[in-house]
Amino acid sequence: MNDKAPTRILYIDDDAGIGRLVQKHLARYGYEVETATCGADGLRCLSEREFDLVALDHYMEGKDGLATLGEIRKRPNPPPVVYVTGTTEGRVAVAALKAGAADYVIKDVSGTFLPLLRAAIESSLAARELRLLREAAQAEVREARDKFEALANERALLMREVNHRVSNSLQLAVSLLNMKAHAQSNPDVKDALLAAGSRVAAIGQVHRRLYNSTDVQAVALGDYLRLLMDDISRAMEDESVNQVQFNADEMMTTPDRAVAVGMIVTELVLNARKHAYPDGNGPIRVELRRKDEKNATLIVEDEGIGMPPEDALRTKRGGLGRTIVQAMVSKLDAAESRPPVPHGTRFVFDFALP
Repeated sequence: MNDKAPTRILYIDDDAGIGRLVQKHLARYGYEVETATCGADGLRCLSEREFDLVALDHYMEGKDGLATLGEIRKRPNPPPVVYVTGTTEGRVAVAALKAGAADYVIKDVSGTFLPLLRAAIESSLAARELRLLREAAQAEVREARDKFEALANERALLMREVNHRVSNSLQLAVSLLNMKAHAQSNPDVKDALLAAGSRVAAIGQVHRRLYNSTDVQAVALGDYLRLLMDDISRAMEDESVNQVQFNADEMMTTPDRAVAVGMIVTELVLNARKHAYPDGNGPIRVELRRKDEKNATLIVEDEGIGMPPEDALRTKRGGLGRTIVQAMVSKLDAAESRPPVPHGTRFVFDFALP
């Protein structure tokens, strides 16, 4: 049993005889047809009842077809209109289509009018159904997109809040370590505490960059390292750190890889500060260079006394700083080298920027 309501058609034509023929013909195909003999009556019918489609004659006394079509198109969610005309002049059909008609049919005496009208009605209803389905699908896509954007924005906000809290906690830890370090009289203990504070700062600085950024998935590596050098300088509070020279190209990387690069730089700068210039201060250079779109080079060098073979061997085998560097190099899957230089030590790390 088919419970679907019949398709309701309003046929507007001042020729009542043709209206009855259209009504009988379409009824054979399951359409429920109501007729009106002028534009005003047709508009009144539309105000009182809902119709799935309107078939509208062009030549009518009073309000003609184009004027009636214009009134129909002004209604909210208007039904499709098939325009019917007894003239073969193309300008009438063009005017009707421009005014918003879904299709048009020419009335003639050859007997093809009724089948052509039915075909135009069927195609117009099918086009309307496709349009409604497309609009519904687009509405679903917009709704899904809006939900996704809302969830993404909420997630980004939560991530920034988490990064903010983590940054504050790590900054507190750095401050406590630095205060404890400057209260120490034992230089070895003081250096160990300052080094620990700088390592924590290398992690905290990434979280600080993230909560100040609209993108919680990427870090501007050059800016991050520049601020990290400032943190180390404030922690050390001596002239040697003021000798750090930093240059960087613009590039982005993930937070985890930024931490790894920051830890390498921190360890090598602290090591150069402690060992490179026993008799005074000297330059420590840190350079970050982009090789191409996906790869970068990190250089840390000084012009100090260099690394004697026995010290190089000892540094390679052990020491917390070297262990940290090796772990971060492994995390980056970087290629490490120490090319010879006339004075001092030069470390070079080639790594990928995902």
